[in-house]
Amino acid sequence: MGKKEYRFIDLFAGCGGLSEGFYRDGYKALLHLEIDEVACKTLRTRMKHYGYSDSEIEDAVMCDDITRDGLLMDMDKRIHEPVDIIIGGPPCQAFSSVGRAQDPNGMSNDPRNYLFENYLQVLNHYKPKMFIFENVKGLLTAKPKGVRIFDIIVREMSKTYNIVSDPKTLLLNAADYGVPQIRERVIIIGVRKDIDYIDVQDIYKSIPKSHSDKDDDKPNYVTVGEAISDLPKLNPGEGDEIQKVKPRKAANDYLSKVINGSGIVYNHVARNHNEADRERYRILSEHKNWQLKDLQKVRPDLIHHDPKHFGNRYTVQEADKPGKTVVAHLYKDGNLFIHPDPEQARTFTVREAARIQSFPDDFVFEGSRTDQYKQVGNAVPPLMAETFASTLRKYLDDIEKRSKGL
Repeated sequence: MGKKEYRFIDLFAGCGGLSEGFYRDGYKALLHLEIDEVACKTLRTRMKHYGYSDSEIEDAVMCDDITRDGLLMDMDKRIHEPVDIIIGGPPCQAFSSVGRAQDPNGMSNDPRNYLFENYLQVLNHYKPKMFIFENVKGLLTAKPKGVRIFDIIVREMSKTYNIVSDPKTLLLNAADYGVPQIRERVIIIGVRKDIDYIDVQDIYKSIPKSHSDKDDDKPNYVTVGEAISDLPKLNPGEGDEIQKVKPRKAANDYLSKVINGSGIVYNHVARNHNEADRERYRILSEHKNWQLKDLQKVRPDLIHHDPKHFGNRYTVQEADKPGKTVVAHLYKDGNLFIHPDPEQARTFTVREAARIQSFPDDFVFEGSRTDQYKQVGNAVPPLMAETFASTLRKYLDDIEKRSKGL
């Protein structure tokens, strides 16, 4: 007997990082709701890759605004099967510490603070057996209008679903699940209240961690070097959206999960940089963990920001460590993602950022390079999502057996 094809809806789907993990574990997509047209194009391209028909894709990719009146009625017209699980997370800019620091009102007036209400509306309309709600760490402390938003979310979710509210339990690091990146995210898993024989705490305990920086029994965290060093070397301004490479054997366990056998690499195009930036990148990457203040001592002519206030404005992703958190801001400038190889003297390509996010090489990001960077930075790492999908499958199997009296 093969795996049962459990069905999911992905809300605020983005380019489909969370969905990718569920596809890979054999789940079936009923609907992706996403407001961004280019991300919707990426979702369609990926569904085609997984063999969905044109009519299934037409139904399943809904490029729309979750706050629009009448949305649920229109979703109903597209969904023709029961929903087993809803996944997704509202945009996080309003909860991120960076966003709050940059906004004079601490993002307290940002309407995105309350998009979780629309997530809950959809959740309570379809009443799936389980859900996953993903967001940034800042969700735990955000207080728009003086009220802690996390408390409201917990209260509202708890009316129809059993959840865990302990922040220590909810805060998960992608690096623990084989992603070459330190990326902490709040993951709220809910089980419908009538399914009272499943303890949600047990679900968290059963999510298997594959890597660790503390446990000698597990491999160390996957590093940036392990994740990207096999990609074609590029100088600034070089590369193509579709590049043929010699089919190669994966040099490590991580690459065996992301390399496809076609010998094609997508979205590996380097930004163009001026000579001053190239020199900055070259010197900083030669010294790995240098910051602007270190550069100032040897090359004051290359300093055009105050090192005291912009100390970490330039960051090299060190080859022997996991990457720093990939962010959507990458589309504005790549200075936080300087390539570790001084010979290349440049910032990350979209494909390198996607590798740090654990996207497979055959995943095509549509749109302009700016669109592509945004999609990568906003995504949930697929390897982390796949771990969730396979863990929740065991519980869905149990629910299925009990419903049949087995």
